[in-house]
Amino acid sequence: MLNIWLKYAITASLVVIISEVAKRSDRVGALLASLPLVTLLTLIWLYVEKQPIAKISNHAYYTFWYVLGTLPFFLLFPYLLNKFGFGMALLSSSLLTALFFALFATVLQSFKINLF
Repeated sequence: MLNIWLKYAITASLVVIISEVAKRSDRVGALLASLPLVTLLTLIWLYVEKQPIAKISNHAYYTFWYVLGTLPFFLLFPYLLNKFGFGMALLSSSLLTALFFALFATVLQSFKINLF
């Protein structure tokens, strides 16, 4: 049980630290947020918990494809934020990204990469 609380504390601390840094510097905050810190932690947790190497490898592999498919959010959100405000921009960019991701995943199926 201590192990899960430790995971919560470390992971939550990362989010808090990054948001505090972002208050002071847009660029440094964005740089920290763009690093695969949560993925690195997840890979470490899987390894420490003695998960099979295939599971750890698959996690990294699928993370790559999921990140690619969700990148449009980071272009859509700032554009829509300036036009419609925070709530509508968040909702619209999330929906459009989900739509793009579905299209992306469908195209990848022709290459035998199944994200669904």
